[in-house]
Amino acid sequence: MNHAWTRRAFAAGVVGGGAIVLTMPLLARAQQAGAALTYPFPAVPRNLGLTLAPTPSCSTATEAQTEGPFYSPRTPERISLIEGASRARTLVLEGLVMTPDCKPVANAAIDFWHCDDEGVYDTRGMRYRGHQFTDANGVYRLETIRPPQYPGRTPHIHAKLQGERTRILTTQIYFPDEPVANARDGIFRPSLLIAQQTAPDGSVLGRFDFVLTSV
Repeated sequence: MNHAWTRRAFAAGVVGGGAIVLTMPLLARAQQAGAALTYPFPAVPRNLGLTLAPTPSCSTATEAQTEGPFYSPRTPERISLIEGASRARTLVLEGLVMTPDCKPVANAAIDFWHCDDEGVYDTRGMRYRGHQFTDANGVYRLETIRPPQYPGRTPHIHAKLQGERTRILTTQIYFPDEPVANARDGIFRPSLLIAQQTAPDGSVLGRFDFVLTSV
């Protein structure tokens, strides 16, 4: 059985009237998807050595979005999701996690996940899945690949965040150099675009600040 699903296959079965039978592991994931993150918060926040100034938009909470059918809890703790066999461009995404009054949220848990360079989500293993915690300054750093678009969806990265005293946020973030694909994607929102530039080596450098509301 092929356990690497694309959203196209999932949508085709539902929209086309076909019957989809979830495997038990996928069904279990779906049942747990709406639950709060359960990773134990570190006793002492680490320090990434990065200092980032808040963006002017920190007064507005980040827009929530659907997490999709392929969320998986209990991912490994890691900053880098890069797989050795991938030939996709490297993406380094950095940013802050803040409250609406622009105060950094240290020790916030962030789960990141996205498809591979062929537009496929790993529903059995942990490829392109992982969680991390913001440092003492509320900074996170993710090293991964630039995910591609696939039928029905523009390139995007999923994120699920929760601080020790904040509400959980599930959202998706997007890329500004995909105007046509973004316009065709019914889920896309301009407020969720990352700031992006290309490094001399061809890798992508991105910045996105998440704003969480307090409990």
